[in-house]
Amino acid sequence: MIERTLIIAKPDAVQRGLVGDIIKRFEKVGLKISGIKMITPTNKQVGKHYPYDKKWLNSVGKKTRAGFAEKGIEMDETDLQIGSRIRNWLMEYMASGPVVAMVFEGVHACEVGRKIVGSTEPRTSSPGTIRGDYAIESYRFADSKERPVKNLVHAAETPKDAEKELKIWFSKKDLMNYNAQRWEIHH
Repeated sequence: MIERTLIIAKPDAVQRGLVGDIIKRFEKVGLKISGIKMITPTNKQVGKHYPYDKKWLNSVGKKTRAGFAEKGIEMDETDLQIGSRIRNWLMEYMASGPVVAMVFEGVHACEVGRKIVGSTEPRTSSPGTIRGDYAIESYRFADSKERPVKNLVHAAETPKDAEKELKIWFSKKDLMNYNAQRWEIHH
């Protein structure tokens, strides 16, 4: 199924000069760029990207609590409070400097994009993924710094999420429609 996905090279990727390598990973598997722009996000834009959604905030809080419990650390905050704190950190970080927002298009673009990016925590990301190859941070380290984990990229989770997120970062006129050159090997 041909679909579009949103990939954002976060401020840490831009600052480290990794944008070209990130783009290359998506193009190498056959996804085509149909939109790209470098911007410093506004607070409004980031607030739309990370909306105040209690279900999502509670989920983030619950996962965070479980991770700390595995390490023997109890948290006094509610899941909603933990999720809200993390949302605030994410919003502050995403608006802290330039990002490169990209739209990639192709077969199963969201699923493929998530595989290329790797798991959210770089420390546990597999080698061969962007996060596994270029980042080493852990949730625990980021929490000790009272900020989100620096994991280089955002990748839309589902096609539905991608379509919603694309509208935050791109207008219809920002997206290109063209035929990408595809090489086929004939036997």
